[in-house]
Amino acid sequence: MVILHVVAPGEIGGLERVVQMLARGHGALGHEVHVAAVVERSGADRPFLEPLADVGVHTHTLIVGARGYLRERTLIADLCRQTRPDVVHTHGYRPDVVDARVARQLGIPVVTTLHGYTAGGWKNRCYEWLQYRTFRGFDAVVAVSQELATRLERAGVARGRIAAVPNAWCETAPPLDRATARRTLGLSGADFVVGWVGRLSYEKGPDVLVDALAQLADLPLVISVLGEGRERASLEARAVDLGVGERMRWHGVVPDAGRLFAGFDAFVLSSRSEGTPIVLFEAMAAGVPIVATRVGGVPDVLSAAEGVLLPPEDPRALARAIRSVVHNPPAAARRACAARDRLAHFEIAPWLDRYEAIYGRVSHTQPGVPVSAPN
Repeated sequence: MVILHVVAPGEIGGLERVVQMLARGHGALGHEVHVAAVVERSGADRPFLEPLADVGVHTHTLIVGARGYLRERTLIADLCRQTRPDVVHTHGYRPDVVDARVARQLGIPVVTTLHGYTAGGWKNRCYEWLQYRTFRGFDAVVAVSQELATRLERAGVARGRIAAVPNAWCETAPPLDRATARRTLGLSGADFVVGWVGRLSYEKGPDVLVDALAQLADLPLVISVLGEGRERASLEARAVDLGVGERMRWHGVVPDAGRLFAGFDAFVLSSRSEGTPIVLFEAMAAGVPIVATRVGGVPDVLSAAEGVLLPPEDPRALARAIRSVVHNPPAAARRACAARDRLAHFEIAPWLDRYEAIYGRVSHTQPGVPVSAPN
């Protein structure tokens, strides 16, 4: 098959990692894979596309303005005529709403993956409402957790078009040992380090961890935050106000962050909402004790035997969970070992097969690209 992925990449996170795994995996299986990155400035696509181009995936950069939707539609239509895909797979709000419509009007089957959703204010809710309405016109909508699949059905997407496919795990770079990881992050070997990795935004719940740290003044621990986002300044100010600023380490965006998990004594995922987070797999692979909120696809990946699970938005419960890891290392180590063993359930080969089957099913109905232009 000829497969075209369309994505508006941000900093390399879960969505971008999933697209890279799909593109590399299906390319290795003999499919012709194209990945188009919709960006607002030259060079913004480089961290996302370069690793794909290096392994033979066909990459395309579409530079458009922040609201250059007409130009974007024209570029997508031209790319579809050039590549003649059997299926177009969009990822994220903008490609779902703007670009998938172009492919549909050209008679190309369209698939999307719902990687998660952003909780927050009225603007985000409006975006989500529009995106879910758009999903009704897709040939297939892949949800990365059962919770998201249920949300899609409630939003009016036909059940027969929904597929629940949890993300897979594939190591992309060899992990560093504990000492090297700590040295790379500038962390002391004596500290008990709680790692947090992700986008610094409301739905990821970094503020909940800052609040929890304020209740752990008696423990010699620090929080190591890998990631960047719009809430960083307010989080740093909040930490100072709570008297824990000196115990926070803000590393910003760290390439190949999964290599560094061995430097953590515990990993915390404090999200308010999730799909199936790739960082959870990275922590499992590193054998790090995990404390995670019971949201989205997290319970599908991790049970109480493999990590400490707790409700979201509860700093007190989070503080108690971290304290339990500090005070009972043998139990934490047993859970971490069980979590590492559970990774076998998320191997990449069957995951690629499931997507391949979805592409095959939808592309058998309308293969090829007509020459007519979209309206």
